[in-house]
Amino acid sequence: MRRQLTMTAVLLCLPLTAVAQPMAVDPALLQQMQETIRQQQLQLQQQAEQIKAQAAVLQKLQQQISTLQQTAPPSPNTAQAAPQTAPSPPLPTITSGNDKIKLAISGQINRAVVVANDSYNNTPYHVDSTVSNSRSRLVGTAGINSDLTLGTRLEIAVSPDRSSTVSQQQKTLSDTYFDQRWMEIALTSKTFGKLSIGKGDTASNTTAEVDLSKTDVIQYASITDMGGGFLFRSKNAAKAFIPNGTSNLKVSDAFSSFDGLSRQSRLRYDSPNLYGFSLAGSLVSNQRSDLALFWGGEGYGFKGAGAFAVSNPKLADTGLIYDGSFSLLHSVTGLNLTLSGALQQYTTRNDATNLYAKLGWLANFTSLGYTAFGVDYTRSEHLAQAGDKGYSVGAAVVQAFEKYATELYFQYRIFSLDRAAGTTPVADINIGTFGARVKF
Repeated sequence: MRRQLTMTAVLLCLPLTAVAQPMAVDPALLQQMQETIRQQQLQLQQQAEQIKAQAAVLQKLQQQISTLQQTAPPSPNTAQAAPQTAPSPPLPTITSGNDKIKLAISGQINRAVVVANDSYNNTPYHVDSTVSNSRSRLVGTAGINSDLTLGTRLEIAVSPDRSSTVSQQQKTLSDTYFDQRWMEIALTSKTFGKLSIGKGDTASNTTAEVDLSKTDVIQYASITDMGGGFLFRSKNAAKAFIPNGTSNLKVSDAFSSFDGLSRQSRLRYDSPNLYGFSLAGSLVSNQRSDLALFWGGEGYGFKGAGAFAVSNPKLADTGLIYDGSFSLLHSVTGLNLTLSGALQQYTTRNDATNLYAKLGWLANFTSLGYTAFGVDYTRSEHLAQAGDKGYSVGAAVVQAFEKYATELYFQYRIFSLDRAAGTTPVADINIGTFGARVKF
């Protein structure tokens, strides 16, 4: 190549007078010059083809970028209603056995130590937190078209020694709680809403538990999730357990958030969001049903969320359940307020009621993650029997370690029950809880 370029340069440098005058031409030299010109033309042609191919690749990339920009979701300017829980971050994708379905796996471990004092002794318990039990989850999604998405969810809870079930008589449970929390297929339309079939949240589930305080990993309206199995003792010297029908009186007999129909095998419909509002309804076996309204939004420095539901549990001696909750967070100061209330109708005695209120503060003291504080008060009436009045106060602290998807929490709670006239008075139950939840 270097020899060819040298030959070309020499030819270009020949004086014009020499070219103009007749001269003898060496045939070998002329052939060599022609070959040099031909090879240079071939190289230029190859370079032109490479440039053309690179331009085509760049054009394809530009088209893909334009498509992604058109299909990307708009930046949120107002919070939308969350029918079940606050929206979760996108789940990491793993390989699926079927390349038509995008599969994601997630879950958590949530363990705690509870120390309970029932006015007779102090006892430690090692538990899995029923507030948010240990579980694993598989979520599959497939886009049908620009409007429809097919989804599946399989979620299993494995919870040894549940915090809502252990008691003075059962410090460890003989069987491990194994629950198929979710087993559903769903079809979601941006235009028409979402239709779900299988086991999962009924429309009324979580409607009494809307909470923006970030202490809800340990402290929220369903206070019996931590300590609900503990038994009340009498205040007299014998300290005997108080009977309640055919069994002893538990904390969960005297307190309840009446949070709808929980998770069931059901047919559920969720409407699209409209100005932050959405409706949901579900049909459950045994002619049970419910209807719920959700709202979520933010503005003027506040973020709010709320829900209200009516459900029909179809239980003997009971009527409808009405429940609702509301939570408000001031984004700048982190101060927040959460309220919850419920009523369970009875046909032969007083309706049972529950009221819950919590004041909280969400702060950022370090770069590790948020620190959340909460103080709450609960009052339940006519649950175990007509005339009973239950009171509970609690205080909680949660420290997040966001880099490690971990939360450490502490709570202290007192359960107090005033019984109807002529009934044996019971002693308070005090519980302290320390635990950690790690998500994956």
